[in-house]
Amino acid sequence: MDAHDRVMATSGLEGVVAATTRLSHVDGERGELVIAGYPVGELAEHATFEETTWLLWHGDLPSGAQLEAFRSELAAARGLSAATQALLRECAEAGLHPMDALRAAAGTISLRSDDPVSIVACMPTIVATYWRLQRGQEPILPPHDLGHAASFLFLLSGNVPDPERVRGLETYLNTVVDHGLNASTFTARVITSTGSDLVSAVVGAIGALKGPLHGGAPGPALDMVFEIGEASRAEAFLRKKIEAGEKLMGFGHRVYKVRDPRADVLAKAAERMYTRAGDMSLYTLARDVEATAIRLLEEYKPGRRLQTNVEFYTALLLHGLGLDVALFTPTFAISRVSGWIAHALEQQRANRIIRPQSEYVGPRDRRWTPLPERSEGATVRAARVRS
Repeated sequence: MDAHDRVMATSGLEGVVAATTRLSHVDGERGELVIAGYPVGELAEHATFEETTWLLWHGDLPSGAQLEAFRSELAAARGLSAATQALLRECAEAGLHPMDALRAAAGTISLRSDDPVSIVACMPTIVATYWRLQRGQEPILPPHDLGHAASFLFLLSGNVPDPERVRGLETYLNTVVDHGLNASTFTARVITSTGSDLVSAVVGAIGALKGPLHGGAPGPALDMVFEIGEASRAEAFLRKKIEAGEKLMGFGHRVYKVRDPRADVLAKAAERMYTRAGDMSLYTLARDVEATAIRLLEEYKPGRRLQTNVEFYTALLLHGLGLDVALFTPTFAISRVSGWIAHALEQQRANRIIRPQSEYVGPRDRRWTPLPERSEGATVRAARVRS
């Protein structure tokens, strides 16, 4: 195996163990996700987001007194500084995407504090404040009498959400709170390993999550369902996309070789929410599209095991909650920040700077060429390398 083959064998650090953790375990072959010892379905359906966050940070579920105190701490820390609010207004005037605004504003949390509670508490307020400013509406003051999930929905709309919508969002936040050493979590651990602060680690993680190859595409997955419109049109529509070489959004995952366990949790949560809302048409259509897509993917790509991933039912659930597509990834960040911080704290407890090696595959034994003697061809080749 030459140098290039060795590099390609570990491209993206796939298969390389870079840390030990007690926070989550992903088994792609068996389709399992364990969060601090709990199967994701067991935790997501029952816990509040405050309980899940406490579990990740402390290793056990909180007692009643601990939970009440933690809720109060979070509620008291939801407010934004004047500087953060001013920055968000400037972001709105510039028309930035919500993820860009979140990345910019998250760094200002350290104006008041760098503690985990403040960071988690401020994230929903930043997202909701920016969302309202983009629409020409004034921000709403954070409530002190609502839980974390309910507060976010209230900050977006100004209406106290009903319990079913809160439970739907709570289930989603619990489901995506941590997922092994993904790109954003790895980024947070690398930054933490240098001795840097928590806010820096979170801002770096947001930057990684912002990339579409990590943040995913729940919006396009839902767009596909809407475009199909009727179950009778699903097969012809999906065949055309597959035969054109297009990817079916919401299917296939780099880690999971069977169905993403998070998809099952969110499918169940979506079914409950749509049933209670009295309109099952979109949910039923989505299930029909899913079944057809899985059948056709096996037909066209046998053995690839392209199953439903978390994006498909994320889109359906968050749409049912009334969230616009542009809010899908920021809402993901509102959840995953608890996981990022848990990993940062774990890294701090037994820290060693994360410093992997690279293998040089470039030219050797070059000699300096004075400027008058350099050919244009070399310049053109260098420009191509830079591009």
